[in-house]
Amino acid sequence: MKRILARNAPGYLFLSPWLLGFFLLALGPILASLYLSFTRYDMVSDPRWIGWGNYEYMFTRDRRFWKALEVTFTYVAFAVPLRLAFALAVAMLLDKGLKTIGLYRAIFYLPSLLGASIAIAILWRELFSATGVVNQMLALVGIEGTDWITNPKTSIYTLVMLAVWQFGSPMLIFLAGLRGIPKDLYEAAEIDGTPRWRRFTRITLPLLAPVIFFNLVLQTIDAFKTFSSAFIISNGTGAPADSLLFFTVYLFNEAFKFFRMGYASALAWVLLIIIGVFTALAFLSSKYWVHYDNDRD
Repeated sequence: MKRILARNAPGYLFLSPWLLGFFLLALGPILASLYLSFTRYDMVSDPRWIGWGNYEYMFTRDRRFWKALEVTFTYVAFAVPLRLAFALAVAMLLDKGLKTIGLYRAIFYLPSLLGASIAIAILWRELFSATGVVNQMLALVGIEGTDWITNPKTSIYTLVMLAVWQFGSPMLIFLAGLRGIPKDLYEAAEIDGTPRWRRFTRITLPLLAPVIFFNLVLQTIDAFKTFSSAFIISNGTGAPADSLLFFTVYLFNEAFKFFRMGYASALAWVLLIIIGVFTALAFLSSKYWVHYDNDRD
């Protein structure tokens, strides 16, 4: 036991700031929200214990809860794979040894720094409005656009495009992973006359699997927590026709617009469980497609 602790001591030392922050600042509110999820609480009067009442209402009578789940799952299903695919494609282009790769990395990473800001969300809303730049460009080629934001059939996909535009963070991680793949493997495959697509499926993807798994987990969690862009673009209501009613937007409105803090706490715990389930499924599936260097020793 002492040997294990001594071996892991440096790791715990580096984790200590996060551990201290979690136990001193986060654990208390987490436990408080768990208690409040079983109460009726409006932040004015004292919490009143109602047991499983919030959860019963949520799953049996709250139609907007199911709509929020539908919108959020749709967003995650489209945004995560498209974002990762685009990030990997750009990373592979930058892995060609460009002389100004540092400049390109900075340019491609910039949207990830700005994408969550209120200003970018407002700009995105203007770009896809009826008189926005997108429709103006479509008009140049004879295509009549629509108001992408106020159309319930297209509004969610504007946010998917915003998520894809913020590909910088996973792109840098992919680029680091690509740099770790031995180049002699590609050279040997090229000498053997292996087509590029086969080199990609037989060398790049298998050796990059741990990095893909890491990005997949982080981006899935991040997608479930999307809030700012959806809140700003829908004016905080989830409009039009609840097509932008993300789970986080619904949770926020229940807590700070209608002051149903007990119900909002229950929603928060459901979201936590959903994220936990998806993360667990990713880890369970990883043993079938993610292989590390020590697995091949």
